Amino acid sequence: MFTLQEGSLQLNVLVYVDDLIISGNDSITIAKFKEYLNHCFHMKDLGVLKYFLGVEVARNPEGIFLCQRKYALDIIFETSLLGAKPAGFPLEQNHRLALADGILMDNPEQYRRLVGRLIYLTLTCPELSYCVHVFVQFMQQPREEHWEAALRIVRYLKGNPGQGIFLRFDSDLQLYAYCDSDWANCPLTHRSLMGYFVLLGNSPISWKTKKQHTMSRSSAEAEYRSMVTTTCELK
Repeated sequence: MFTLQEGSLQLNVLVYVDDLIISGNDSITIAKFKEYLNHCFHMKDLGVLKYFLGVEVARNPEGIFLCQRKYALDIIFETSLLGAKPAGFPLEQNHRLALADGILMDNPEQYRRLVGRLIYLTLTCPELSYCVHVFVQFMQQPREEHWEAALRIVRYLKGNPGQGIFLRFDSDLQLYAYCDSDWANCPLTHRSLMGYFVLLGNSPISWKTKKQHTMSRSSAEAEYRSMVTTTCELK
């Protein structure tokens, strides 16, 4: 990510290998920068951003909508669940996956690939953050119970593969954050799990679910640690 700030002028360039997104607050400067790049390199201007690294971009007078519909459908197709019944929620509430002692998977690479793709899907699906956090803990030795639970997320995606996030044009440019924590909920380490959700105005911009690094001696301590992590994200 490269940025240029000169007075009131702002120019941003996001680069991934040979793909670029150029944005700024002055259309003339953006056009000159594109002309300069085209002079230095052979570059093709694809116009207004519509698709980038699996993320679909749509605009209307109210804001910008980001989703990964095609990416989600590819996951559903790859797991052969196009004809499966959609699930109403991604994960059972009182699951005990950390204590699962079933048969180890014959092909753990299949599980790792699915979870890896789900990690990228959380870019536009904040509600999957907790589920993905749970499944990444079993990448080394996934069991059949873990695989079946991961497939439930895929069936959940089938219900609405085009769900995403909406970035509103009328946001007040103020940061708002929400955080929460349980207390010693992990049956193996007895560490607490925290999560935060950050908005710019009414637009979600950052979210995370993470196990705390140390054991908390009370629910209040777990909550304060959650607040500290969220404050660091805001700063």
